[in-house]
Amino acid sequence: MESISSDENYMRMALGEAEKAAVRDEVPVGAVIVAGRSVIARAHNLTETLNDPTAHAEMQAITAATSFLGGKYLTDCTIYVTVEPCVMCAGALAWSQVARLVYGTPDAKKGYTTTGTAILHPKTEVSSGVLADDCARLMKDFFAGKRR
Repeated sequence: MESISSDENYMRMALGEAEKAAVRDEVPVGAVIVAGRSVIARAHNLTETLNDPTAHAEMQAITAATSFLGGKYLTDCTIYVTVEPCVMCAGALAWSQVARLVYGTPDAKKGYTTTGTAILHPKTEVSSGVLADDCARLMKDFFAGKRR
């Protein structure tokens, strides 16, 4: 299992990706995939940019990581995501058999846990709440700016 300081370090990288999304006027969600101690993928939401409702940070990161590895499975990888994945992304993480999911803030409206946790692969380990306040603040600030 990764140490707390490592989790926080990788989550800060994911927050950096989320900030890139915000600059592009995308919902600020970022993701980083790590194999061993190497970052093999970084991504952020691109749904507005690509006019693609499936272009979530996690989906972009999974595509980049599997391309990097040359296979469809992420069995030795950890994904760090600033916000709890939605059902679509959790399903994709299940199909990729990701070893570990670490997310920052929960998503009470669209997060996968609203439908139960069985959607993930049974071997996927989940950690939540890593830099949760920072992750939540980025989302709150983004949507507050939209309401002005």
